[in-house]
Parts: sequence; C-alpha cells; structure tokens
Amino acid sequence: KKRILVAERNRQVNKSYKSTVRTLIKKTIINCENYTKNPSSENQELINTTLSKAYSLIDKAVKKNVLHKNNGANKKSRINNLVKNTLKS
Repeated sequence: KKRILVAERNRQVNKSYKSTVRTLIKKTIINCENYTKNPSSENQELINTTLSKAYSLIDKAVKKNVLHKNNGANKKSRINNLVKNTLKS
C-alpha cells in the first residue's frame, strides 16, 4: 500500500516537471516567432531568458531521473537549433 502511495506521489511530481518543460519550450518557440516578426534587442533578451530557464529545468529533470539524459539532450538541441537559426536570420 505504501509503494502505491509513493509511486502516485512521484508520478505527480514527474508530471509537473514534464509539463513545465513543455511550457517553457513552447514559450521559447513563441518568443522566436515574435523576434522573427519584430527583431529588437528586447525580444532577443526574452529568447535568451526563456532558453536559459528551459535549459535549467531540463537539466534538473534529467538529474532527478524524470527525463532520460538523451531525451533531455534532444530537447535542448532542438530548441537551441531553433534559437540559433532565428537569431542568425
């Protein structure tokens, strides 16, 4: 019975981490789209802050075994490529 309770508690925590990671990735993508429409230093700063927050949370999720390390690396690579291509153009 205790293992069931512990597993449920861990599932809720993991779900929270994963949804926050998805939200930050979406925010980074939206900020990239806004920068494409209106390139300004303010929009560039928004991209950099959301990117660093996303990186931080992905690293924490990997550290706590919520995400596999390769999955975390793939997520970081995907948003980094998007940001790099957005800022380059």
